[in-house]
Amino acid sequence: QVQLVESGGGLVQPGGSLRLSCAASGRIFSINAMGWYRQAPGKQRELVATIPIPSGGSTNYTDSVKGRFTISRDNAKNTVYLQMNSLKPEDTAVYYCYADLKLARWIPRRDYWGQGTQVTVSS
Repeated sequence: QVQLVESGGGLVQPGGSLRLSCAASGRIFSINAMGWYRQAPGKQRELVATIPIPSGGSTNYTDSVKGRFTISRDNAKNTVYLQMNSLKPEDTAVYYCYADLKLARWIPRRDYWGQGTQVTVSS
């Protein structure tokens, strides 16, 4: 079994910062990429940021968070972080961590998801 455990959500005022963490654990053969999606009430889930786990790839961000959010990783801990600065009310959503990984060499890659963590930006 694979588990993705998220932490770091909460309530913050506009202009504030939060740091989300997501740790992947279990019988993992390899991880190709990890990242974050978010879903606001009444809206579709959208990709926020992704990062390749093997070194050498590039990070990707949705346009609305570029320059404010930074995704990073700790490969030794199978952990990904999302540093969120200059938060805006429109960033309010449930943030979901995902990992694109393989359980064994012969098993195709697939995405696994965390349970979600609420981020609320409000004064």
